[in-house]
Amino acid sequence: MRYAAMMLCVVLVACAKAERAPATARDTLTTRQRDSVLGASRLPGARGIQRAMQAADTAAAQNARADSIQ
Repeated sequence: MRYAAMMLCVVLVACAKAERAPATARDTLTTRQRDSVLGASRLPGARGIQRAMQAADTAAAQNARADSIQ
């Protein structure tokens, strides 16, 4: 009896149709936009996200200045 019940479950799972989101419903936010939204929230660690983004912006600006010197 257990074998039959287990086989029935396997068949049901195998025949179940997985629901997929249409390709047009994908997230349209960039990684920076998502990080910005999270950084502005009151979630724990949100301040760290803001500071990391500021550090990345500072490093990018310094690299741009160094590249323009050459």
